[in-house]
Amino acid sequence: MAWFKRESGDLQPAEEKRVRTEGLWVKCEGCRQIIWKKDLEENFSVCPKCEYHFRIDAPTRLMLLLDEDTIETSDEKLASTDPLNFTDTRPYKSRLEKSQQQTGLKDAIINASGKMNGRPVIVSAMEYGFIGGSMGAVVGEAITRAVERAYQQQTPMIVVSASGGARMMEGVVSLMQMAKISAGLARLDSAKIPYISVLTDPTTGGVTASYAMLGDLNIAEPGALIGFAGPRVIEQTIRQKLPEGFQRSEFLLQHGMLDAVVHRRDMKNYISRALDFMTPKAA
Repeated sequence: MAWFKRESGDLQPAEEKRVRTEGLWVKCEGCRQIIWKKDLEENFSVCPKCEYHFRIDAPTRLMLLLDEDTIETSDEKLASTDPLNFTDTRPYKSRLEKSQQQTGLKDAIINASGKMNGRPVIVSAMEYGFIGGSMGAVVGEAITRAVERAYQQQTPMIVVSASGGARMMEGVVSLMQMAKISAGLARLDSAKIPYISVLTDPTTGGVTASYAMLGDLNIAEPGALIGFAGPRVIEQTIRQKLPEGFQRSEFLLQHGMLDAVVHRRDMKNYISRALDFMTPKAA
């Protein structure tokens, strides 16, 4: 039976009531409970009931990690082209245009400099909402520029990964970025400039196979999917059932693939304390 509410002498159907409350509640993918959206946002987009970490976008990530009013972005004008004139179910160009409209970004990355608890840092944050956070030429170039900036300024580098891997629409151009970024990180290592890798849900494919696992410190959020191939592909290949929690943060920590699993609310302070050990704090 339809639910009606009497207001000013008129009967209003449930549909009108639903429209007024639409978007105010979120269903948790972990515990399947309904959460008041404002409560979720105030808890760093982490379920207050089961601690499930919802995915967040790159701008929000930067605001959580960097001190207020210190964030300065760079390389915003870098935009992907279509070097292969690629088309699958639809043209690559149309995918780019749609993602740019939806996210307000030119590609799946934001470079920013700022301060973390008073210490200057450089951060590259990936945007999963842009074609699955895939790594194309622009992502590779942007991260490489950020690494070079960190090298020149002798500033710690942080990369926050959220990616499905290399962008297949750019073919070998995308795969080249793995070596390109890794070479830049090798220069940081030689100069003893800290590089911290933060892996979020999901971090897979060529991103995992390169810079996401090259940190002096590799940190992940709880429950993040991390791996090269997905669990379903692996099961089909080896014809075996995988262990419970396979390729999740906690499993990788237990098997020595990560240095720490850190709750989102603690991430900023955890990284800041790690940098205190790695380098003298700036005056």
